[in-house]
Amino acid sequence: MEIKKTAVAGTLESSDIQIMLSQGESGIQIDLDSEVKAKFGFQIEEVITATLRQFGIKNAKVKAVDKGALDCVIKARTITVAQRALGTVEKPAWEVF
Repeated sequence: MEIKKTAVAGTLESSDIQIMLSQGESGIQIDLDSEVKAKFGFQIEEVITATLRQFGIKNAKVKAVDKGALDCVIKARTITVAQRALGTVEKPAWEVF
């Protein structure tokens, strides 16, 4: 699927993650800002990438600012930002994931 507009989900509060999603040209490119990037950066990026691929998104720019979010929070924020960017918020597909 193609991203229709730039979207944001999440906050900069503790235990959350803020994700901005916009159109990309060559795969899913993630710019991750996290204090735990050295230890958990790969896992955070993997959750984001896998969730975007479930939406059929192949090209995207992702800016993620992590404040200690668990995988379930990262996935929920990614689902939300993807649906906002794709313009499908009126018909959420929660059960697919």
